[in-house]
Amino acid sequence: MTVELTERIEMAESSEPSLDEMFELLERMPAPEGYRVEIVEGAICMTPQRTTHWDIIRRVLRQLEDRFGEDARITSDVRIDFPGYLNGFCPDLAKIAEGAVPDEHGNISYRDVEFVLEVISRGTGRNDYGPKRDTYAVAGVPVYLIADPYQRQCHVFMEPKDDEYRAQRTVDFGEPIDLTGTVVDLVISTEQFPHD
Repeated sequence: MTVELTERIEMAESSEPSLDEMFELLERMPAPEGYRVEIVEGAICMTPQRTTHWDIIRRVLRQLEDRFGEDARITSDVRIDFPGYLNGFCPDLAKIAEGAVPDEHGNISYRDVEFVLEVISRGTGRNDYGPKRDTYAVAGVPVYLIADPYQRQCHVFMEPKDDEYRAQRTVDFGEPIDLTGTVVDLVISTEQFPHD
């Protein structure tokens, strides 16, 4: 699908587009099927979804549902606006606090996000380890989990304070991730995590 020339000119002539304007434009130019689109520090990122990627997401989702029930607010690839410069992230998984109420537009507040899982993709891994990790810390996301099928490791970031996570650890695929004592309060099994 193409964007009308007048729309492109208006975008170029305006000062700087907002996240809403950027996502509205993206909705008129749909991503190819099987791609996730998000905006990280003003850059539009399109990531192809792979079987390995989805299998890890599905395994973590099932464990979260076993812990919190099927009615728990857990999103996947849903836009959540985070603090900083034009950050409209679509986390692979985000657990939302019980009782959180979306705003008048149906959007989830980043303040209600308790847990985020990002599964590394080759093209956008640097975002997950860099700007997104830093933004999640600034936003106060209590637990941020990166699953990296290339390294065959999970990286857990906890205890956000100011603009960084004060606690982090690395767990090899096959080893349990002990999140007891956090808002997630469970041990995530990685035994069945596939790798690339």
